[in-house]
Amino acid sequence: MEFAGRTDIVDRSAVALICLIACATTTAAEDPGQFELTPFGGYRFGGNFQITDTDLSLRLDDAPAWGLLFNVRQYANTQWEVLYSRQETDASAVGTPINSSGVNLVLQTLQGGGTYQGDGETVRPYLAATIGGTHIEATTSGSSSDTFFSFSLGVGLQIRPYDRLGLRLEARGYGTLTDSSTSLFCQTGPDANVCAIRVDGSVLWQLETFAGVVFRF
Repeated sequence: MEFAGRTDIVDRSAVALICLIACATTTAAEDPGQFELTPFGGYRFGGNFQITDTDLSLRLDDAPAWGLLFNVRQYANTQWEVLYSRQETDASAVGTPINSSGVNLVLQTLQGGGTYQGDGETVRPYLAATIGGTHIEATTSGSSSDTFFSFSLGVGLQIRPYDRLGLRLEARGYGTLTDSSTSLFCQTGPDANVCAIRVDGSVLWQLETFAGVVFRF
């Protein structure tokens, strides 16, 4: 009898759990879009480092970029947003010892902020703003890496043909505050042994355009 009683309790708990899952599933079905996950790919343009005590600058090549966006709805037209973006590119300058081979760079950005969406059923315009940090690594032998404060502003369109699947089209400007005490770029070799090439404290400006698939759940 004791075993039967315990079995009855387990059965009722299982039924209650099934009901709870069913209710949660129904609620999610009635109110999709609380969370959004958006993998994206695009192209990033521009970017200059001014070399200290010279009139020369290191120019970043335009290159592809990719990343991931995670959004949590706060109100009907606002969301919290977390952004990760990565770009691999080259920097080169005329008339400097590192001009012969250039410098390979990897830029990784992690920021948090939010979006404000306009009205619309299928197509919604929106504004986005985030702040955080950008880690810049120079992959040339002997070079170093550093992390800088950065921010971004974006404008775009969300195309929502389905409740749980959509498309995000955006143009976003990035600003990275470089530090004059940072030595990112070095090159060693038989013809050059140049390290501690310092950059002036300024803003590294870049523009990125991208498209991403939005998954809502």
